[in-house]
Formats: sequence, C-alpha cells, structure tokens
Amino acid sequence: MRITAEAKSATRQRILETAAGLFETAGWHETTTRGIAEAAGIATGTLFNYFPSKEAIAAALVTEGLAEAAAEFGRGHNRRNTLDADLFSLIWSGLRGLRRYRPFLGQAAETLFSPLARPSPGSPGDAIRVGHLEAMQSLASTHGFTPVSAVTVQLYWTLYLGVFAFWAADESPGQEDTLALLDQSLKLFAASLGNPRKRGNP
Repeated sequence: MRITAEAKSATRQRILETAAGLFETAGWHETTTRGIAEAAGIATGTLFNYFPSKEAIAAALVTEGLAEAAAEFGRGHNRRNTLDADLFSLIWSGLRGLRRYRPFLGQAAETLFSPLARPSPGSPGDAIRVGHLEAMQSLASTHGFTPVSAVTVQLYWTLYLGVFAFWAADESPGQEDTLALLDQSLKLFAASLGNPRKRGNP
C-alpha cells in the first residue's frame, strides 16, 4: 500500500512531538530511538526511515524552532542597529524559539554541535551550525565587516556555544543572566573585528 505525502508528514510530526516529550520527561540520555518508536506507535525500522538517530530528531526540532525565530528576527530587524545589537537579536530570537526544548538541549548540544567551526559531514547539527554562521557573516557584511576570517568565525561559534550552554542551565528569572552574558560577549566580539570598511571602499 502506497503511503501518501500527508501520512508521511503526519508520522514525521508524531515522531518529533513524541521525542520532544520523552526528551523532557525521561531525559536526553535515557531516551532511545526504540523508546521513541514505541511511544509513537510505530516500528523502530519505520522511525529510521525518517530519522537515522535521536540526534537527527533533536536537530529537526531545533531547526524548526530556529526557522520560526529567523522569520521573527527578519520582521523586526532594524537596519540602524549596530552589529552587536543585530547579533544579540539574532541569537536571542533563536533561544526564545527553542525555549520549550530547554530542559534537554544542554545535554543534546554536547553531541549535536562541535566546538570547532569546521564542516563535519554527517553530523545532525552541521546544517544548523552552517546556517547560523552564514547569518552571522551576512550581518557582519551588512555592517562593513568583510571578509570575516576563519579564526573569527571559529571564535564566534565558540562564543555562541558557550552562551547556548549557559542559557540551557540558566535558572535566573527570564534568563536575565544569559542576557547579560550575551550582551557583554557580543560587545567584545564586535570590538575584536576592528573598524568596519566604509561602503564603496575596496
């Protein structure tokens, strides 16, 4: 029997929702692909037709949350902002979009993201890393900071992962401590880039 596109989409969504619930209630390390499949009412082999690992499932959840946040950032983007203000908005919009997954993202990030800003084919989190770094470099270019060196990109990614990990465990009201860390870190990062090139200059 041929499975319709609608049925495939519904199964995929059920896997994502089931996995998110288990990651939160049972914990990241305790949740297995077999457990996700059983809770979703499908065979483990069927789950693997959609996602090769629980890391891939988590990456899909993160990707969806960040896509919504990117749209929000685009709607509210003010071209008069400084680079550090733009990066602050970009990152904080993303973290807000992932807030419902915060209970397990700290542990998931240990396997999803590499601290090295280098391609890692096959890594579930690689597309997320690449997309975020491209957004950062696009903003930097808009503000006249071009080209962005590989060392600077790696410095930024390390900064981002540090803020991400801090946010995942931050119990301050409204994650105020994360906001302060993000603000100070991005000001230092922007200052490390030096002076932007004036538009029209080579």
